[in-house]
Amino acid sequence: MRHQVVAEHWAESSKHPHCMPWRHTLVQHGHKIQILRSAQEMDRIRPLWDSLIARNGSTIFQDFGLNQLAARMFAGREEPYVICVESSGGAAIVPAVLRQKDLLHKKDVTVRLLGEELFDYRGFLHQGDKDVLWAALATLAERKCPLEIVAVRECDRHLIPAKLPLLPFAAAPMVQAGNISAETFAAAHSRLGRNLRRMARLGFQLLKYDGNNPQLLHSIYQRKAEQQNTCLFHDRARIEFMVAAAQLLPEAFEIFTLEHGSSLAAALVTLLEPGVRRFYTGWFSAELEKHSPALTLIYEVTRQSLAAGLNCDYMTGEQPYKMRLATGTVPLFRVHAAAEQLAHFGKSTIAELRVAI
Repeated sequence: MRHQVVAEHWAESSKHPHCMPWRHTLVQHGHKIQILRSAQEMDRIRPLWDSLIARNGSTIFQDFGLNQLAARMFAGREEPYVICVESSGGAAIVPAVLRQKDLLHKKDVTVRLLGEELFDYRGFLHQGDKDVLWAALATLAERKCPLEIVAVRECDRHLIPAKLPLLPFAAAPMVQAGNISAETFAAAHSRLGRNLRRMARLGFQLLKYDGNNPQLLHSIYQRKAEQQNTCLFHDRARIEFMVAAAQLLPEAFEIFTLEHGSSLAAALVTLLEPGVRRFYTGWFSAELEKHSPALTLIYEVTRQSLAAGLNCDYMTGEQPYKMRLATGTVPLFRVHAAAEQLAHFGKSTIAELRVAI
């Protein structure tokens, strides 16, 4: 294998036992390859990262700041292993992590992408020749670990090599502004409009906050955890991440509530991107369930979004309450490659790169 190591040796750390004691930067088959092993090291590729997402129409889950935050806050359970490849023909970043199922003994390592359980949409960042992305994945294959990615959007599936298994996972219900007007949507769901007026007569008003409201976010996610035994937010680290993420991107994180004084009937956390509002977290007061406060709030925020020309993404899962309002769905996929499959892909890719030069 023809390559030139251009990095300095660094001291061994207490990281995963498979970690190489090098700050990896090498040139191989005409590709400059970097492996970033910490949130701090990721700063070295931020300009390239920002350039790639600007060109590729990525979601907020590919934002550099959010990924670096996840790399830092969840490093104890999934260690950053971000691979960056550049050549004269393009660039690619695979924002990978090494996740241990057995944290005590560092066993059963799986390669995943940054974001722990909190990022709905994941993928690779890529521009130019496919060889740079293939080289990044071949480098990842050297870990000899299985690869799991959940979830890949329909529009991003072309970035997944045909040799890696891409399986149906779920769907994301949505309402597209180009397909229905706010007025038509309201007419189709007039009962929910009446619910909103009923809530107003009870003294509840719809309010909106930005991400700079840590106490409110803490309260919403704590209440959600208390309400659902299977809720992800029983894990306090995830609540802390959401609060920190909202403060990092306060204009993108929106909090809609139905409230009356100190009484909260429902809350909705959304993520605002150009042209789309993503409905990330919903909560409602069980005491007011007969008024359907959560669905009523989702309805009204959807109506307002359509009036503003925004698409509405209800995100992963075809739950009945989402499908009641949605006008369509977007397929989502997952990648699940055994260690042997990923290793085979890596070997064949390296062989192809050798032939290419």
